[in-house]
Amino acid sequence: MTRKSLPFKDYSYRADPKVSDFNDQNPIIVFDGECALCSAFVQFVIKHDKQKEFQFSTGQSNLGQALFQHYGLDTVNFETNLLVSKGRAYAKMSAFSQTTSLLPYPAKFLSLAKYIPSPLDTWLYDIIARNRYRLFGRTDRCLLPDDNLKKRLIE
Repeated sequence: MTRKSLPFKDYSYRADPKVSDFNDQNPIIVFDGECALCSAFVQFVIKHDKQKEFQFSTGQSNLGQALFQHYGLDTVNFETNLLVSKGRAYAKMSAFSQTTSLLPYPAKFLSLAKYIPSPLDTWLYDIIARNRYRLFGRTDRCLLPDDNLKKRLIE
C-alpha cells in the first residue's frame, strides 16, 4: 500500500451499522487500554496535543471493538493501535507515524518513522506488539483521570 493506511474506502465505517456514530472531525486513537506501552503512547500524545484535537477510545470499549472488527483487526489481542483521521484508518507503524505527524514539533520528528522501509517496519512493530506486556507490563487503571481528558475518551 503506497499510503500505508488500511485498504478501506475513506469513511467506510460510517456505513457499518456496528460502528456507533462518533465525532470524526478530529482524529481518534483506539488503543489497548490494558497495555502500559499503549497507555504511555496515549499520554505522550495528550502531553503534546496542545490544541486538544485527539480523541481516544480503548479497544475494549464498544466503539473500539466495532472499529477493530470493521477493519478486520484482532478484537482480543489488540496488536496495533488504530488511528482514524479524516476518515482514513491507519494501523501499526503507519498509525504511529501519522499520529506523530499531527503533533507539533518536536514530537512531529517521530513521524520520520514513516521512512522505515516495509516490511522492516511491520516486522519491528510486530515484535514489540507481541512482547509488549512482557516488556512494558499491563495497566489495570484508566490512564485518563482528569475530567478534561475524560471528555476526549469515547466509549
